[in-house]
Amino acid sequence: MHEDAVVGLIGGQGWMGRSLGLAWLEQGLLTPERLVISSRSGGNAYRDWPRVRSVQDNRALAELADVIVLSVRPQDLGGVDAEVQGKLVISLLAMTSCQEVASRVGSHRVVRAMPNAAAEIRRAYFPWYASPQVSDADRRLVQALLESCGTARELTAERDLDYLTALSGAGPAYPALLAQSMLEHARRMGLDDDIAREAVMQTLVGGSLLLEKRDGDPGEMVERLIAYDGTTAEGLRAMIDGGLCQVVHQGLEAAHRVASDSR
Repeated sequence: MHEDAVVGLIGGQGWMGRSLGLAWLEQGLLTPERLVISSRSGGNAYRDWPRVRSVQDNRALAELADVIVLSVRPQDLGGVDAEVQGKLVISLLAMTSCQEVASRVGSHRVVRAMPNAAAEIRRAYFPWYASPQVSDADRRLVQALLESCGTARELTAERDLDYLTALSGAGPAYPALLAQSMLEHARRMGLDDDIAREAVMQTLVGGSLLLEKRDGDPGEMVERLIAYDGTTAEGLRAMIDGGLCQVVHQGLEAAHRVASDSR
């Protein structure tokens, strides 16, 4: 990566900006002197790193930094007053194309990335797409910065990022919905709340870790468990016959439609 690059983080006190900024510092990717942040909300996330520079004005940040990271809400892009003059820009904005970002900030060296909330625990999935003006050196820098909070993967088509905004960008939302449904049923069956919550969370978390470790097609595990023809098989059959897969597909299609229609 650019060994002397100064990174400017617009929105550096927000949940995603804070997760990235602290990861870069803690992992030694950046020294404190090479990180500049701006934030409208204030905060003290960098209190242990007093040499990190904090500015109120995004134009000042753009002048100090070689790389600018936009970690703000899509609706706030219009309020980002910064002319970056051809510098590398990494946008974390959902539903905002590379061209939209380029038009706003004055640089065509734009990378568009889609984080999720698991960045807070360094387990995010970060798909990203680079405009043609982004160099190989830029790409190496982007990969290093993003994978500090999980897994980063470059995409060859920007449209794929629209779909992944709906899929992986949802972060804990879909597992949380499944957990909520399971927890409601456990409570209805009379389990004490602490037992119900513990059982649901350990089942989902443990099962997810096992799937990750096996690194195979999840469908193979479903088929294997159905073949055992026990209690789990009966539950799976009922869920499948009840249209669970179709409902999940409908939800993903709805989220993807919003991400795509915004462009």
